[in-house]
Amino acid sequence: MKLTTGKKIAYGIGAVGKDMVYALSANYVLYYYQDIIGLSAAFVGTILMVARVFDALNDPFMGVLVAKTKTKWGKFRPWLFSGTVLNALVLYALYAAPVMPESKMMVFFSVVYILWGVTYTMMDIPYWSMIPALTDTQAERENLSVVGRTCAGIGAAIMAMGTMLMVGILGGDSERTGFRYVALIVAVIFIITEVICCLNVKERETKMENVSVKEMFRALFHNDQALTVVLTIVMVNMALYLTSNFIIYFFKYDFGGAGWKGDYTLFSTVGGAFQIVGMMVVYPLLRARKIANEKIFRIAVGLALAGYGVLLGLVFLGFEHTLYALFVPGIMVFMANGILSVLTTVFLSGSVDYGELQNGRREESVIFSMQTFVVKLASGVAVFLTGIGIDLIGLVGNTEDTGEIIQQSASTITGLRLLMTVIPILTLIAVFFFFGKKFKLTDAKMAEIGEVLKERRGEA
Repeated sequence: MKLTTGKKIAYGIGAVGKDMVYALSANYVLYYYQDIIGLSAAFVGTILMVARVFDALNDPFMGVLVAKTKTKWGKFRPWLFSGTVLNALVLYALYAAPVMPESKMMVFFSVVYILWGVTYTMMDIPYWSMIPALTDTQAERENLSVVGRTCAGIGAAIMAMGTMLMVGILGGDSERTGFRYVALIVAVIFIITEVICCLNVKERETKMENVSVKEMFRALFHNDQALTVVLTIVMVNMALYLTSNFIIYFFKYDFGGAGWKGDYTLFSTVGGAFQIVGMMVVYPLLRARKIANEKIFRIAVGLALAGYGVLLGLVFLGFEHTLYALFVPGIMVFMANGILSVLTTVFLSGSVDYGELQNGRREESVIFSMQTFVVKLASGVAVFLTGIGIDLIGLVGNTEDTGEIIQQSASTITGLRLLMTVIPILTLIAVFFFFGKKFKLTDAKMAEIGEVLKERRGEA
């Protein structure tokens, strides 16, 4: 079945709405419940990590439920639609926390956030698992996967660009009110985008492969290159999530000023735009084959490291209040992240061919299920480290909607600057050396593997 452009666009639209929701949760829940509501950052970070790990482990079980589903609308779309509606409702509840004592708020947050993760899995697993049911050609499946990943990046970038601006516009001095309205708007957009996806993307009859946690880890430990790519994805995403979690505190308490939300929004908009540019730039490079993929990867990691180095220099040389100076490291880091997000997906696809050559099994669904698992795990660990770090440096949240920002101590500001730069730098240095030592799937190696597999399949 050949996919029309309209169907590809509809599938991509679903990814935009889906990742708008994920970005709102991944990037702002800690800030909302620690800085605005007033819960301990360490407590919030712990709950977020536990929920993300539980959610990641829950993915295979959701896959089994989807595989056993039989309706006149197919296996995937009923779960995609119902999971979307439920998740949209829980998302609104998450950012519309009622006023209550701290002990009750801790229970409320724990229950609602875990529910958010469960309902998100209800629609996320069917969304990605649906690809083999939409087309039977490998090239089109890979193309659709790239469309989905790219549009997901666009959805995340939209939230990075607009969240705090909309919070300020809709809530005025009350960030609590602003977040409630933003969550409502995003929930409505989410439902609309997934309805468009469900109505325009029709499934073929197909047998879905059930993937257990045991199978995922067995596939990894029998495929050293899949394991290498997965660990690379974990570290790259940890650096990204650490940055996105800390940067809002930097703008509010270090950069400061009455217009900090506008400055943060402008910085995020420029960064998000260049993240998309990074994604767009890498595709022609991959097609041209002028620069080896592994070399592009190292260049991107080097670009991100240089960006963090510039940021570290700016904040300790007295330029931390110069917004246009901050654009320089922001552009470097965000553009590098855009490139890396595409390349890691390409490398993961290559590890499937490598596994077929080594083990005689083509475990696409197993390995790509692992990608969702590890991204969730990385974001959980990152937000846990952020919560611990915020409590360690003694940052005091702005829990009153007075419009006035609490002045932090000099040691707290220094700690914040170190946390948002040094930890990502160390993580990316580890990525650079780990990848260089362990990664074998160079362009030349992949061409060799492709020829061997062609011969083997021809003989079969």
